[in-house]
Amino acid sequence: MSFGQPLPVLMYHHISPKPGLVTCSPEHFRAHMQWLAENGWKTLSTDEFTQILATGKVPKKSVLITFDDGYLDNWVYAHPVLKEFGQRATLFLITGWMGEGEVRPHVGQPSVPDVPTHAQAMAAAADGKLDEAFLRWSEVLAMRDAGTFDFHSHTHTHTRWDRQIADQAERDQALADDLAASRATLKTRLGSDSPHLCWPQGYYDAAYQRVARAAGFTHLYTTEHGVVRREVDPGRIPRLVIKDKPAKWFGGRMGLYGRPLLSALYLGLKSGGKGR
Repeated sequence: MSFGQPLPVLMYHHISPKPGLVTCSPEHFRAHMQWLAENGWKTLSTDEFTQILATGKVPKKSVLITFDDGYLDNWVYAHPVLKEFGQRATLFLITGWMGEGEVRPHVGQPSVPDVPTHAQAMAAAADGKLDEAFLRWSEVLAMRDAGTFDFHSHTHTHTRWDRQIADQAERDQALADDLAASRATLKTRLGSDSPHLCWPQGYYDAAYQRVARAAGFTHLYTTEHGVVRREVDPGRIPRLVIKDKPAKWFGGRMGLYGRPLLSALYLGLKSGGKGR
């Protein structure tokens, strides 16, 4: 059990007034970000996070905020809050699901678009109606230029190839093609390809890791519960699910996650002694 200075990596998906799976309300998300700002926490850029892992020097009260998938509500509800408090987050995009078109309004502007629940977003994706639920590239660029989000890969198609293809060599090739398309899209759209990859549904195995490293990904993000410390494996970065709870709950959790001994004891107990 490590007692080194921890760095929490927080995981969000939806910020929406419509309750549902993996969803935080705008009121609670704003309370979380306000708590960080008022309590002296620094929200890191992905580059700053990478540098910390490279040096092993973990500053106190540093946190990486991550979002998965690239939902429209990240623009409509999360972006204005991050901008209000001068904070930054990392968003892992399903690059093949982003759309075209003009920037839509966000909170603070008139005619804010309706956003779907998680179930509705998945149904829209299955029906090919991606623009109803996911970001447009114009919105991605607007957030990047505003400094509220950094953007990295969540694959190009969000496919679980282990469930689609039985043959290992064919599966590896399908994953390699998917990752190559994601990196190429990010390069074309944002000017740089990303070495950061978040696994769809948190699934990976040794073959997945091998293919990802061969594709140029050096930092692989999981859904494994834990905090980052200086000895963390960049190929297996743990994250913390953040619930739709008020500032009191959030502050209590950050108080645990940010302290060397308390985080080790708490996370060790939560995982039966197997957590990092």
